[in-house]
Amino acid sequence: MKYQKAIEKARQEQALAGQAAIDGIAGPGEEEAVAPDSAAASVSLDAPPVASAAGAAQGGWRAPVYSASRRQDLNAAAAMEHRVCLGPDAAETEHYKVLRTHLMQRMKPMGWKMVMVTSVRPGEGKSLTSVNLALEFAKSYNHTVLLVDCDLRQQSVYRYLGLPGERGVVDFLADGRELKDLIVWPGIDKLTVVSGGRTTGESVELLGSPRMRELMTELKERYDDRFIIIDAPPLLGGADAMTLTPYVDAVVVVVASGGTPVKEIRSALELVPQEKFMGFVLNKHASAGDGYYYRYYGRNGNGGK
Repeated sequence: MKYQKAIEKARQEQALAGQAAIDGIAGPGEEEAVAPDSAAASVSLDAPPVASAAGAAQGGWRAPVYSASRRQDLNAAAAMEHRVCLGPDAAETEHYKVLRTHLMQRMKPMGWKMVMVTSVRPGEGKSLTSVNLALEFAKSYNHTVLLVDCDLRQQSVYRYLGLPGERGVVDFLADGRELKDLIVWPGIDKLTVVSGGRTTGESVELLGSPRMRELMTELKERYDDRFIIIDAPPLLGGADAMTLTPYVDAVVVVVASGGTPVKEIRSALELVPQEKFMGFVLNKHASAGDGYYYRYYGRNGNGGK
């Protein structure tokens, strides 16, 4: 099968290169000169940026140097088994490109940088959508992307990427850990991740705390050229998602094709500020020759047009 071949290719490339170098997504880039080969290499968005040939070709844009926070290469085989779109041949890639383009066209003129990906209820694919959307943003020129798992009841991002999950947002909110201790570079150019960490039953209290406001302000204001994607809890799963909406600029809602009742969709949308609602992502829709595809529906319900 297509995915089995892709997974085997990923394993071969990892064995040869000793790092995630999948189909040109995670390969030599601005970070190569400063990131050692060791899996324990340090990486960070906190060091001064350096010029690169790619940056010069894009009007002098400077990519960040990763020098303080951790490098943990993703597990390519595990990621692809979870339908993470690491290669350009993945069936869903074009749909995520459409979603990325719509969001950038809507957000950039407004100066918006932070988008929250949520769903109506659990199990509709919002975490996988967050991961794949972050990968597509990382392929774009002239900006970086940070993916943050804010589903404190059930973190999933680290599992989809095959990353260790011992630290996350809860450690920042409850234990006073510094942000630089949580940011991970998974070996993919221009993408960093905050994922994992322990779950908590006090998620609403932590997400509504002054410490959370401090975190979100720091994420949004530190870099002008960084998009932040927040993997948020389901809208009807509790008050967590509502607690997050004041912090973010835009909201995308994932719904399962044929599985989410219209009544629940309407109830969920009542919880989203309409000025921030970007549209729906239709997930788990069977198509010929493939298991799933993703389609973006804008606010007027016609594919974003």
